Amino acid sequence: MIEVVPSVWDGHGAWLRLRPPRALSRRQFVLLFAALSGAMWIVAMLGWWGGNAFAPAFALLHSAILATALRALWRSGERSEDIHIGPDAVEVSTSRSGAVFRAHPYWVRLYIEREGERISLASSGKQVQVGDFLGPAERRELADTLQDLLAAASGRNR
Repeated sequence: MIEVVPSVWDGHGAWLRLRPPRALSRRQFVLLFAALSGAMWIVAMLGWWGGNAFAPAFALLHSAILATALRALWRSGERSEDIHIGPDAVEVSTSRSGAVFRAHPYWVRLYIEREGERISLASSGKQVQVGDFLGPAERRELADTLQDLLAAASGRNR
C-alpha cells in the first residue's frame, strides 16, 4: 500500500509511506487461528477416541506451529518504508533499520529494472531498493510517482 502525504515544507516535496498489503485484520487472524486449531483438535479428539493416544500431542504441536507461523506472518506485515522527498534531500528509512539512504534530489537517479520488478534510488555510489514487498501494479505506480516527485524536487520538470 502506498500512502502519499503532502509535505509541510512550504508545500514542496512529499512523503511516501510504503506498507505491504494486508488481507486480514488482527481479529480475523485470531479467528483464522481458532478455526484451524479447532478443526485440528476435533480431528485429534476423534482420533484419540478411536484409539490413537498420540493424536492430542500432535494437535498441540500443530497448534503451536500454526500460532508461530501466523505470528511471523502478522509481524512481516508491520514493516514499512518511508520516502521523504523534499527540495533539499531525498531520504529513505525503514521500520527495521532506520535511515538507509540520504542524498540531494538533483543527484538521485531512479532505476527501474525488468519492467518495474525492481525499483532503486541511487546517488554517489549508494543504492537502495524500495517497494520490494509491493505487488507489480503498486510498484509501477510507485515508479511513476517517484519519477514525478524527483523531477519536481530537483527542478528537472521545468
